[in-house]
Formats: sequence, C-alpha cells, structure tokens
Amino acid sequence: MPRLHLILLFSTICFAGFSQNKLKKIISFADEQYEQGDYYYALEYYRKALEKDSNSLELMWKYAETEKAYKNYVEAQKYYAKVYAREQTKIYENSLLNLGMMQKQNGNYDQALKTFKLSVKKLAEKNNSWVLKKSKRMVESTKWAIENKIDMPDSLVHLPLTVNSYDAEFPHDFKDNKLIFSSLKADSLNQQEEVYSNSYRNKIYFSERDSLGEFKAFEINKDLLNEENNYGNGSFSTDGSKFYYSTCNDNGFSYTCKIVVTSYIDGKFTILDTLGPTINQPGKNSTMPRIANIDGIEFLFFCSNRRGSAGGLDIWMAESINGIEFKDPINISAVNSVENEISPWFDTKENKLYFSSTWHNGFGGQDVHYSNYIEGVFSSPINALEPINSPANDMYYFKHNDTTYMASNRVGGFYAKNPTCCSDIYADYPVIEVITEIEEDTIIIEEKIIKILPITLYFRNDEPDASTMKTSTKQNYMNTYKMYVEKYPYYKTEVAKGLAQDISKPLIDELVDFFSDQVDKGANDLESFKIILLDELKTGSEVSIFIRGFASPVANTAYNVNLTKRRISSLVNYFKEVDNGIFNTFIEGNSEDKGKLNFEYAPFGEYAADQTTSDDIVIQNESVFSKAAGIERKIEIESMTIKRNKMVFPLDADNFVQNIKESKSGDILSTSFEVRNISNTKIKLELINNESNLKIQETSTELMPNQKSSIRVLFDTKNLSGHQSKSFEVKAEGYEGEITFFVNTELR
Repeated sequence: MPRLHLILLFSTICFAGFSQNKLKKIISFADEQYEQGDYYYALEYYRKALEKDSNSLELMWKYAETEKAYKNYVEAQKYYAKVYAREQTKIYENSLLNLGMMQKQNGNYDQALKTFKLSVKKLAEKNNSWVLKKSKRMVESTKWAIENKIDMPDSLVHLPLTVNSYDAEFPHDFKDNKLIFSSLKADSLNQQEEVYSNSYRNKIYFSERDSLGEFKAFEINKDLLNEENNYGNGSFSTDGSKFYYSTCNDNGFSYTCKIVVTSYIDGKFTILDTLGPTINQPGKNSTMPRIANIDGIEFLFFCSNRRGSAGGLDIWMAESINGIEFKDPINISAVNSVENEISPWFDTKENKLYFSSTWHNGFGGQDVHYSNYIEGVFSSPINALEPINSPANDMYYFKHNDTTYMASNRVGGFYAKNPTCCSDIYADYPVIEVITEIEEDTIIIEEKIIKILPITLYFRNDEPDASTMKTSTKQNYMNTYKMYVEKYPYYKTEVAKGLAQDISKPLIDELVDFFSDQVDKGANDLESFKIILLDELKTGSEVSIFIRGFASPVANTAYNVNLTKRRISSLVNYFKEVDNGIFNTFIEGNSEDKGKLNFEYAPFGEYAADQTTSDDIVIQNESVFSKAAGIERKIEIESMTIKRNKMVFPLDADNFVQNIKESKSGDILSTSFEVRNISNTKIKLELINNESNLKIQETSTELMPNQKSSIRVLFDTKNLSGHQSKSFEVKAEGYEGEITFFVNTELR
C-alpha cells in the first residue's frame, strides 16, 4: 500500500474518535504495517494506541519490537525495560535478552552484560530454550566487546548525498570508476521518511567518481530496472564480463530471492539467465553473490538458507564451470552459525573471507568478521575490530584497490527522525600510521602501535617431533597448526573423559573458545604479519623479530627447554618455506632489495609457565587436554625492531618540471607540484629554497605512508625578462638525497 494512502487512512481514524472498536482497528492497521515491514507507520499507529491504553503490556511489547525492527535502539531499550519490569520474563521470555541487545547496540556494554547474565539466570531451567542459548552467547560476546573496545578514532568517511540518502544504501562493487550500490531510494522520497511511490523497492544504482575523487550524483541502473521486484547485491566476475545480482519477490517485506547473471559489454548490462537449481534451490533464498578467483579457479560465494544450512542464511561457495553453471555448493561450516551470516567478500590478496554475523563475538548487531583461507581450510571467524565495527550494524565490507567500502547504520548517518534507522555507505581511505621512536638510527615499533603484536602461536602437546631431545625440527609452524586443528574433536573428547556432564560441559566450552579465540587467531595473525613483514623488507630494511618459547609443565624442565627450541625452529622454517621461499633471500642477506631478516629468541621452557597448571601425566584431561595446559604450549613473536635503509629515498613525484606559458614581466605566476611518501613510515619534509623570487608552501610537512603533499609555488617575475628557470629542493629528514623541482617560463 502506498504510504500516501496510509497517511489519509490514519488521519481519518484519528479524527473519528476512539471507541474500543476503533482502537482495535488502529492496532490491526499497526500489525498489518509491521508484517509488511513498514515500521515507521506501524510505530505511528502503536503510539496512538498507547496514548489511549498505556497499561497494555501487549501494546508495549509490540511497540518495543517495532522500534527494534526500526533500529531505534534507544526507544526500544526503554520499552523492553518497561515490559520486563511488568512481567519478569514470565510472558515474554526474551524480554531480558532483547533489552540487553538494545543496551549493547547503544554501546552500554557493562549494563548489557548484567542484563544478559540475568537472562541466563532467569532461564536456567529451560535447557532447550533458544533464548537461553542466545543469552549465553551474548554474555561471551559482550565480555569480548568490553575487553576489545579501545575507542579509537573513526577513520571511515561518510559518503555524501550524491551517494547516500535519508533511506538505506548498501555498497556492492566498483567498476569503470563507478561505485555500484543498492538502495530503497524513490523518486518522491522526502526527508520526513514519507514515500508516495507505488514502486518503492530496492534497486541498483551507481555513482561515478570525478577526476578529484568526488562522487557525482547517483544514477539508477536502467538496464536492470524492474518495477515489479526488488533487486540488488550486484557484483562483477573477475574478468568483468559478467554481473551477478539478486532479484527478490516480496510478500510485504518477506523476500524470496534468486541469483541472476548478466553480460556486461561496453558499459551495458544484458540479462542472460537466472542461475540454475544447483544455486537457486527451489523454495529457498539465494542472494548476495560474490565472485573470487582462488588459485586460478573462479568461485561463487553466496548466502542461502538452502538444505544443509546451520541456521538462517549461511555462506556457501561453488566452483564455476562456465560462469553460468556451477558445481554443487559447499557450506563454509567454519564461519556459519545458527543465525545469519551475510555479505561475503573474498580478499584474494590476503586470502581472507570477509562477512557479517550477529552470532560471533562483536561490538553490536551485525559485525564484520573475516576467516583466513589457508591451503583449502577456512579458519574460525575473527572480528575485524574498530573502526570497521561499531555498536550498530556493519556489513557489505569490500575493498577496491586501497579503499574499503561498507554499510553501517552507526550514529552519524543521514536521517530524518531516527539516527540509526538506515544504513549509509562509508569509505576508508587507509593511511598506515606507524608511530615510531628513533634511537641511534633504529626504529622500534611498539606493541601498542602495531596492534598485531605480540602474536601467540600454539602447539599440540609435545609437538613438534614428540619424545626427542632435539633442538630443531624439519616441520614448519603452519603444518603443526593444521595437525592441531585436526585433533580439536579428540581434545574435546579427552578433556571430558570420566567427568560428569555438568563438570565436563564447561571444560569443553572453554576449550572450544580457546581453539577459536587463541589458537586459530594466532595462525591468522601470522598470515597477516607475513604481509607486513615482507612489505617492510622490500624497502631495504633490516628487521629483527624477537621470539619467546614456552611449554606446559608436564615433562622435565631440560626436555621442555629443547621442546621450545623446536617450536621456535618450526616458526623459522615457516618463514623459509612460505610462499615458495619468498623470505629466503632476506634471511640469507642477499636480497636485491638489501633487506635482511634476523631472528632473536629465548626458549623459556616451563620457567614462565603457570605453575598452578597440573603437571600430573596421569590426569591428562587437566595436564594435556585442558585449556589451562594448552595455553602454556606456545611461542610468541613478541616484538620487531626495524633498521631502515636511509639510502632508499622515501619520496617520489609524478612531475618535476612545470613549464608556464609565455608571461609578462612583473606577473606573479602560480603553479604546484605533488610529492608522495612511498615508504612504510612517517616522513618529515624539508624545503630548500635559495631563490628569492619563489615563495613555497606545502600542505603538509609530515607525510604518512602513501600520503601526498601539494607544494604551491608563487613566482614573482618583477624585474625579470627573457627565459627563466627557477628551482627548489625537497628533502626527507634523516635520509640522503633530494628531489629537485623546476619552474620554467618565458617573460616578455
């Protein structure tokens, strides 16, 4: 029903007086709008009904549920609190859970944690309750949020109204200098969230970036325009010749979606076909397609509630046969949960699958997570942290070149009445900020600055190479990690052996979290660290990484010292073997880039182990298989020291000479140059100008990695004639060399 009709109908009811029968009609209209997903007008009806019956617990519940659906977390929190105060979870068992979720999405983590714990306590006897299971999950997730929140500055850039609107936008891809996105924009949309359009549906739009990087006014994709259906979630094949998107029939706002493929030639889209039943399983939703080329093979990642899903929408992947036909999809079980996992995007540079989830540890509702893809195996999910994530819903994460795009309904978006009603598109134009301490030409990167350090890597008991006094191994760490992953089920069985269920279950749960949050995370961090390290070495730096080794206190101390040496040896082997030995020239010191990689280490054995951990080999569920024992079997990349090659000049420019057309003597000529920091560290500029006729000013005297500075030059030609060539130099503090820029003109 168009909203104009709803407004007229609502006005008629409001002025007709309020009998009990009319109150029922208002509630019925509100219920109808809620079912259709029109939460804005459902709230108007429920609010009017509450004015006449403010004691109705059912109305308060409906109002709270609608505010939650409308993403008005502040108002929803108020009304869930009112409901719980009246019924104490006896009527609505999820009243506390929903209250806690709103508190969490308002960023009130301490308050939310108390609420979730109370929900667990209230529902303790309902063992099969989904609400109890979700409450327990939220307890752990909120604890995680409290531990990991650091209130770092939000570096995301909110895109302008040439892209965003007062409704919802979701980014999908970037092609031909255009951002592709979907939106609920309507021709008659105003800033009061009123829509008078019969075709108020999700559609695909694009916004082109101009030469200055600004986004032009959005345009609708007319090639795919379909007034009858919602369509969106579009993305291109890796060669750009095909475009995949979702089209959805709606019953109210309950969608049934399938994936469609088009050809893309000379900027035009031509619909080819819907993907067959292998992907679009009849009666199920298939949506959010993304294509990625992994090791030369093209895969389709998509979301579906098809048979075999863990719950809600799961992420699946299917190998492409010809871009239209695909092999049987595989459920990516390592990341899927009982709730929705959505908006997948595979980063082929870092081998990471990004997606959003409400189930895994997070700061709010939908949080962006990633899973490392290591030799065919997806790791447990890792939260992408702030500022990517917030207390709101964060999703549709993807990168194009060095820019990240995503959607979020965080505070700060465009809105008319509810600050968190609608998702807007944000961009992150990254600058890798490395704050350094300089001491005797050595740059120490502190742990708090490079957040990835320290990296902790865990091992199975007595690995690598069990029962030996050798101090080295031929294994590399990633192989030992994979063997550990294969033994996860065995460890969970053994830790519970001989124990009652009420004792064993917490031990198993603790172990599962340890595997995900610490063992898997360590392997993921190592893969990320590898990329950072290689980039630094390629600049000609000498890098030393300091490694500490530990062991659980099961064997004798002398044995454990040697065991930790083997564990450190496995990490050194990893760097020698990973990516076809790309680090070997740096380890051997004969790299053409002049970079050098050194290892410094200290094998602590059990000297630094928690001495309260059991060392009784007989009670192995404590001394071998428990989290307490596992957490001691580790090595740490504790810190890294970088000595940068000062002979490698860190600045570059695209243009070194500006030729100004013939000018008149006495004119003040203006031109500019641009200088770029091509190093991995902050650089301070020094301008050397010995020309009295030149006045020079730079936009920034300090440049972060990849940052540019514009240098404006004013040339006063008073008392000059004929051909003129003036120059100035730009140096980098602490580096040898300079760039010389020239300004030339002919004066008449």
